[in-house]
Amino acid sequence: MNGSPTLAERSATGGLRLIGDVMDIYRKVFVTGRTAALLSRPNTVRRTGFDTDVTIAGIEREAADVVSLTLRAADGGPLPTWRPGAHVDVFLPSGRQRQYSLCGDPSDRFRYRIAVRLIPDGGGGSREIHHSLRVGDRLRIRGPRNAFTFVEAPSYLFLAGGIGITPIMPMVEAAGARGRLVYVGRSRETMPFLADLPGADVRPDDEFGPPHVAALLARAEPGAAVYVCGPPPMLEAAQRCLFELDPTASLHTERFSALPVADGAEFDLTLARTATTVRVAADETALTAIHRALPDTPYSCRQGFCGTCKVAVVSGAVDHRDRVLTAAERENQMLVCVSRAAGEHLVVDL
Repeated sequence: MNGSPTLAERSATGGLRLIGDVMDIYRKVFVTGRTAALLSRPNTVRRTGFDTDVTIAGIEREAADVVSLTLRAADGGPLPTWRPGAHVDVFLPSGRQRQYSLCGDPSDRFRYRIAVRLIPDGGGGSREIHHSLRVGDRLRIRGPRNAFTFVEAPSYLFLAGGIGITPIMPMVEAAGARGRLVYVGRSRETMPFLADLPGADVRPDDEFGPPHVAALLARAEPGAAVYVCGPPPMLEAAQRCLFELDPTASLHTERFSALPVADGAEFDLTLARTATTVRVAADETALTAIHRALPDTPYSCRQGFCGTCKVAVVSGAVDHRDRVLTAAERENQMLVCVSRAAGEHLVVDL
């Protein structure tokens, strides 16, 4: 056996050298060079949309750990129109960006209403809203946008769990006599807006036991549009059973938490601005790994549809798993909340 490097070793060394050359060029052009300030802005790429400055006109306690905010345009003018199922991005004073469903009246052009449940061990957005915001404070919002479209159907069955009632409420109003709402939660004290839903079938766990999703969905009429919004186990149960119960129904879901990573593989992710490399585990998102090095990296939906975490890709192939980027955008951008490296290494503009 001689000491000459093998073909695999030469390939690996060449690959590392190429990555190093790319990083050197990137830093010279985008970080340290004279044109860096023009070519490389310090923020991640953001998706465009309606941006509106609003004032908090009211804050109400709707249930245990749930408050609603009434928002008006800061200039007193009309707000953008919206349809049931829409949400807005809310930019908080801390710089955090979060998404909340609109749960007011779409015909009221001068007021938006959102509701926020306090999540003590969450990312801090709900704590900031509950503990820091006051009537009269100004916020910036983006949207409305709709990833939970209300479709025309002969009948509707709505199943809402807890804070999942927020996008469902305007749909129930729009459906009128064609709709039926089943509203579940831990207890009546934790379920917001009960007084606004006089016709709902309210089934708190402490009175009825945990919900049997299949039995509740069996109430849907043939051809119904079935809307489910709530915790992940409820959504997963609906996806498993609805079409066996009623093949003619259509299922529409919205979730408030990220999907678990499926079919992931480990890879290295280099943040070009600091040449920091983080290891992304097979069962975690690139966003989670990035937050270990850059905890203030913006995000919102964590499901690949809002575009908040969009970043430019400097080098490497991407396994795109989002629902928003165009084919042209996917050539050099990615959403780090869901998308991953298609190989062993990726370099992004952070």
